[in-house]
Amino acid sequence: MDSRTRLPAVGMIGGGQLARMTHQAAIPLGQSLRVLAESDSDPAALVARDVELGGHTDLDALRGFAKSCDVVTFDHEHVPQEHLRALVADGVKVHPGPDALVHAQDKLVMRRRLAALGLPVPPFAEVLDTADVLRFGAEHGWPCVLKAQRGGYDGRGVWMLNTPQGAQRVVPELLGAGTPLMVEQCVPMRRELAALVARSPFGQGAAWPLVQTVQQEGICVEVLAPAPGAEAVAEPAQELALRVAAELGVVGLLAVELFETADGLVVNELAMRPHNSGHWTIEGARTSQFEQHLRAVLDYPLGATDLVAPAVVMANVLGAASPPEMGPDERLHHLFARFPDAHVHLYGKAERPGRKIGHVTFLGEDMDEVRERARLAAHWLSDGVWSDGYDIHGGQR
Repeated sequence: MDSRTRLPAVGMIGGGQLARMTHQAAIPLGQSLRVLAESDSDPAALVARDVELGGHTDLDALRGFAKSCDVVTFDHEHVPQEHLRALVADGVKVHPGPDALVHAQDKLVMRRRLAALGLPVPPFAEVLDTADVLRFGAEHGWPCVLKAQRGGYDGRGVWMLNTPQGAQRVVPELLGAGTPLMVEQCVPMRRELAALVARSPFGQGAAWPLVQTVQQEGICVEVLAPAPGAEAVAEPAQELALRVAAELGVVGLLAVELFETADGLVVNELAMRPHNSGHWTIEGARTSQFEQHLRAVLDYPLGATDLVAPAVVMANVLGAASPPEMGPDERLHHLFARFPDAHVHLYGKAERPGRKIGHVTFLGEDMDEVRERARLAAHWLSDGVWSDGYDIHGGQR
């Protein structure tokens, strides 16, 4: 309990942009989120008051941090299982707990559990040697998808195997490096969707509208809320996500990434924390994913999840391939001059090619128009160039 506010103290392990935005959501609730950060230059450490420096793989650092918290939650899923279980054994409230979080940490564990529950997943198999992949490809067809069981994100830890010869080149090298692997059928999908839900220890659940996510080179670049033309699958997707949260005992946020196929929905990945597919909720929903995550881990009643506009689009701001001539301050100046209704979130990160350094959100009546504005704004913030030929000195060229 925080002696200053007499409110329970929430601690978040990891100091990235998710912790930064969770801290911002904590302030109206009378809190300053407590953060365990790797560095004092991490995004959350730049804005939060209560920051301790320590690594998520250091059990002593985790234990010391947890002593000042009523509940501990996460900016990422990388805390080792044995450390999570040690904290629970110490009497620390950990949300989500290790029995749930393992399904977001290990893709093979997740696939096996969801399959046992009868939920839609692609055919998959554990990979102990190259022959496992060759047998799988012969049975399910090529190409197939090779995945690291743990640690992959934003396109990392995923390899498309188009032929048996490709498998014979890639698999021995990865297994030799000690990477645990699994293989999946390559799903012929129409598009990618995401169902974001929250669940409290009491068992209350809440679901936001289903969204469409747009990927480029394995990185999400846009989120469209609600998913256009998804009326037939929206409610089933929400029900599926709420069922997963209940079956796995999730407390906090759960993002279920989905493939929409000709035969229905297929589960791709799970995340048990605030998620990139939910950043639009800051301005676009009655309750943001970050406030909802705090409510859930504190076992407060959950907030309303309604859209506040017919169309909401979030576009990620990615580091440019080459450094823009114009600095971020000047880019912001000109963005607001053209789009005064833009909602910009910059994370305090150094710019590197392809790195998520921020996002921008627009609200409106027409999805196509809102999406175009978000796309233009994100591209401008990344590259300092208007991709539609707009001239900052005189309008359209």
